[in-house]
Amino acid sequence: MPGRSAQPDSMSVPVPQIDGVAPAAALPLGEVELTGLSLGPQAFGLPAVYVDGAHAQLSMSRPTRLAFRVPPSATAGGIEVRTPSGIAYAEGLRVARKLTDGLHPVTSPVVSRSGAIYATLSGPRGKETPVSVVRISADGRATPFVAGILNATGLAFSPAGDLYVTSRAEGTVYRVDGAGEFTKYAEGMGVATGAAFDAEGNLFVGDRSGTIFKIDPQRQIFVHATLEPSVSAYHLAIGAQGTLFVTGPTLSSNEAIWAIEPNGDTRAWYRGLGRPQGLAVTPQGEIYLAACLHGRHGLVRVTPQGEAELVLAGDNLVGVAFSPLGTAILATSDTVYEVDLSPASSHS
Repeated sequence: MPGRSAQPDSMSVPVPQIDGVAPAAALPLGEVELTGLSLGPQAFGLPAVYVDGAHAQLSMSRPTRLAFRVPPSATAGGIEVRTPSGIAYAEGLRVARKLTDGLHPVTSPVVSRSGAIYATLSGPRGKETPVSVVRISADGRATPFVAGILNATGLAFSPAGDLYVTSRAEGTVYRVDGAGEFTKYAEGMGVATGAAFDAEGNLFVGDRSGTIFKIDPQRQIFVHATLEPSVSAYHLAIGAQGTLFVTGPTLSSNEAIWAIEPNGDTRAWYRGLGRPQGLAVTPQGEIYLAACLHGRHGLVRVTPQGEAELVLAGDNLVGVAFSPLGTAILATSDTVYEVDLSPASSHS
């Protein structure tokens, strides 16, 4: 939100002024940009920026624009720009809270109806990890939940509340019970990455070599759609009307979110992203996804009208999910965070 300035007696040097903060949320070390006046270097040198009282590293300083990295120790969102002529203030930046690290997610986490978070330790292709899936409590305590699934990748809850896990090394989908024991549900899924259920209990699995499979409740397997192969993974999410949304990074810098209708019709729903990865759909039809938009990395929101905005700054994001409380659960390549995006977000 716009800030105010503290002005000293001397006005020989312009007082800094903050008019805007974008985006309004960030991971630690995420790059946030300020707009305003007198934010560039003066005779005294560069302005100093503090977030939650911690000194922030500047990445750009111009008269009307200033960019900085959120300090790792910051937990709240008070911003100060300090110069000898005065201090400009802005409030409201939301800094994501680290829940746990030491993981290896390669797509979005999932959240149960009770609020428990599940994420993977996927590991390099073909290499076993001691734990396949961890369960994370609201206070950030991570406990081993599943062991023995090679390269656990995609996670999805069925309408009945059962957890399903894909193995990209085996091309297999496993069903996991409440005790963390798993049984084989389907196989032959190629390089099985993302997974998502629709309301009728159909499971969609993305084979990153170019196929979206549909597994019906009787475990019959169909080719639902084909896409360009991905260099890393397919990421899947289901909208309220049963539309399947898919991302899969290629070598292009103008990537799309693909929409696949229940009858298999496929179209580019939105185009203009860099390396789009894990995504989630709100009841209002907005898509949140880990991606690069106009050269800036973080969490992007795309409205049903095709308007895209960076809503959280951060590097190495691979996926997102929403908790029953409406907070966003974010996964980087090794850490899971939580952040409240309201009022910017419209999820319920």
